[in-house]
Amino acid sequence: MLPTILDLSSLRAAYQSGLTPLDAIEEVIARRAASKDPAIFITPVPDDELRAAAKALMARAPEANSLPLWGVPFAVKDNIDAAGLPTTAACPAYAYRPEADSTVVARLKAAGAIIIGKTNLDQFATGLNGTRSPYGAPRSVFDAAYISGGSSSGSAVTVASGLAAFALGTDTAGSGRVPAAFNNLVGIKPTPGLLPNTGAIPACKSVDCITIFAATVGDGVTIRKVAEGFDAADAFSRRSKPANLPVSGLRIGVLADAEREFFGDKEVEALYDQAIERARGLGAIIVAFDCAPFREAAALLYDGPWVAERLAAVETFLATNAADFDPTVRGIIEAAKGKTAVEAFNGRYRLEELRRKTEAEWEKADVLLLPTAPTTYTVADMLANPVVLNGRLGRYTNFVNLLDCAAIAVPAGFGKGGLPGGVTVIAPAFTDDALAPLADVLHRAAGSGMGIDRQAAIPEASRVVPGDDGFIEIAVVGAHLTGMPLNHELAGSGGRLVKTCRTAGDYRLFVLPNTTPAKPGLLRDPGHKGQGLEVEVWALPADAFGRFVQKIPAPLGIGKLTLEDGSSVSGFVCEAHAVKGAEEITALGGWRNYISAKLAS
Repeated sequence: MLPTILDLSSLRAAYQSGLTPLDAIEEVIARRAASKDPAIFITPVPDDELRAAAKALMARAPEANSLPLWGVPFAVKDNIDAAGLPTTAACPAYAYRPEADSTVVARLKAAGAIIIGKTNLDQFATGLNGTRSPYGAPRSVFDAAYISGGSSSGSAVTVASGLAAFALGTDTAGSGRVPAAFNNLVGIKPTPGLLPNTGAIPACKSVDCITIFAATVGDGVTIRKVAEGFDAADAFSRRSKPANLPVSGLRIGVLADAEREFFGDKEVEALYDQAIERARGLGAIIVAFDCAPFREAAALLYDGPWVAERLAAVETFLATNAADFDPTVRGIIEAAKGKTAVEAFNGRYRLEELRRKTEAEWEKADVLLLPTAPTTYTVADMLANPVVLNGRLGRYTNFVNLLDCAAIAVPAGFGKGGLPGGVTVIAPAFTDDALAPLADVLHRAAGSGMGIDRQAAIPEASRVVPGDDGFIEIAVVGAHLTGMPLNHELAGSGGRLVKTCRTAGDYRLFVLPNTTPAKPGLLRDPGHKGQGLEVEVWALPADAFGRFVQKIPAPLGIGKLTLEDGSSVSGFVCEAHAVKGAEEITALGGWRNYISAKLAS
């Protein structure tokens, strides 16, 4: 029996006890059929196809939990491509059927996750409320009269109602955070560029982020690490440069009185104050900061020339299909037609001026703690006043991507009316991992459960520990890759997949003769100008790392590999004598491609 909310820890424990991915999918099918919200999905994966996907996973990786996300059901916002399923962006006339998965979806599926459907959204990801869709308006899981938040509306409701363990959203102005607050979830909003946007329909291409809705911070971080990694196909993809935050003496910036605005919502304001006191009780130093320059930067996203990016994304389609747009969405996007190049440059100049002003505030605080949304509204109220009320929802979210920040939204408790509130921790770029322990402890301290289950205990197994977790990274290139014969030696010893990437270009790969199972030999050849070779970086507990290395047979060993981004990691290397006369497969780009080619021949 699965719990109401499908967190990773519970799923893994159930699988270890004999539950199969097919069993879990049958439960998902039953829950989906029983759902009372008809607007969650735009395209659900048909029941029989879900069953087939579970069976295929079990054939590919029969050992329980042998992949990082083995058998984990997830949903995808319908502006992100998933092969075989139409991408609509909540506009039927715009729909197309992609032949390939988006980069992030491909990585998640390779890690064992099973997609259950494409979810509803504010059309073309334009809105923070969830009502701007011809497929209907998903509702708050706590009160169907209230909005779910948007634009990642269906994704949040899918997780909060227990239909999926996680879901992908996107976030330009807060769409990966506001729905989390309204549905008692965690919203992971990575540093811009950390998750590649290849295969996602842009809203504002220069600031868009793919995001993750999850039951716990630990789950969200685990999923983010599977999905992240540089992708040259995305012009805005970035290589990670992890930044730290103080472990002790952490200074948390909170709203000064003059910048507090909750639009009369005393319950959300009280929840914010309670979150501040919880942070103080954890030993943080609470400081008031001036939110004005951040708020002014936020205004540029819709009131400045950045709205022209929304037009750039759909300009050709709008010219021929204006009548197919939601009226509010169309009005917002068409407003960009009057913007000029001069305004664009002036807007950029103003953003940099405001960024300079925010630097003074970052001197006061290491992290900002803000309300995720200052209030919420009924669906009826939102439809009656869609632009003004939507704009209020983004007061504390719109600036985050423009100013290149990482953010994690977490539940903050419930008001007397039974609706949840949320807070978001925000810090400069690439503090994603450093933010996670604070976000996790704030979520646990709120005592608000997970999603619709207000009484659920957050699993201890998902706790995020600050600082060094004692894991050691190792790069694998052959039989230990995900889905390969020896991968169980990593996954079965508590290892976790950190990322899939490539080596630097001066490595060569050979097939070692007389090895069972077949193994490659990796050599560095200074001066060789290749494209790099596919590797997976895994993290192992220190004791498991020692046992693993001890079992490696000659001529293989562990040395330092240089990756495509210039960083180095311990990984498999081979003695040069062992590849003399061996078949070279460097041109194939990696062991997985070699195995696929061999099976196809």
